[in-house]
Amino acid sequence: MSVSLDTRFTAETPEGIALALRPAGVLPRLYAFLIDALIRLVVFIATAIALEQLGRFGAGITLIAYFAIEWFYPVLFELMLSGATPGKRSLGLRVVMDSGLPVTPAASVLRNLLRTADFLPMGYGFGFACMLMRGDFKRIGDLAAGTLVVYAKPVTLHGPLPDAPPEAPGHPLSPREQAAVIAWAARSSRITEARLGELAALAASGVGVPSDAKDPTRRLLGVAQWLLGKR
Repeated sequence: MSVSLDTRFTAETPEGIALALRPAGVLPRLYAFLIDALIRLVVFIATAIALEQLGRFGAGITLIAYFAIEWFYPVLFELMLSGATPGKRSLGLRVVMDSGLPVTPAASVLRNLLRTADFLPMGYGFGFACMLMRGDFKRIGDLAAGTLVVYAKPVTLHGPLPDAPPEAPGHPLSPREQAAVIAWAARSSRITEARLGELAALAASGVGVPSDAKDPTRRLLGVAQWLLGKR
């Protein structure tokens, strides 16, 4: 049996809202890292040139500046509204918590401090190995901090709902049942008509539609339209 590959990651916020995220793979993260490394290098060279005239005092300040640029550059940008360094932003990436919420200061500091572990034994060997072994492409720092690097563009889970006359459900539905009906209807363009009818027959009785109804698919689509506010 063939299995489709899907790197979509579903996270649930503390409020119970499901978010669909698409983790970024190794190559886009590598490109983002190289862009950020180039930016840091340019900033460091400019700082060193500016402080060169101060002699030994300037050399000491340059070392402090190098430490700050190397370790706090990613933290500073990750805690901004975009949640991304310039390199990540240029490739449409951002850092979020496993819940899909914005990254916290503690998590950002931890994931970046652990770049040391990811770098071992050389050239980010452990980090790349860890990312390649996981479907969410987390490196060691992400595992420890509970973070994800994802594509910032929202993931479209479903297509538009087919037209159908709105029909109220036979009894009140829980929020989870309402979400299930709408999700079923929105996926109708991605599954066969036979499978759509099979799922409708299974779900019909749960929403107050008789399982032996003449057209349970059409009636369940009507319930989905009604749940979305059409009357």
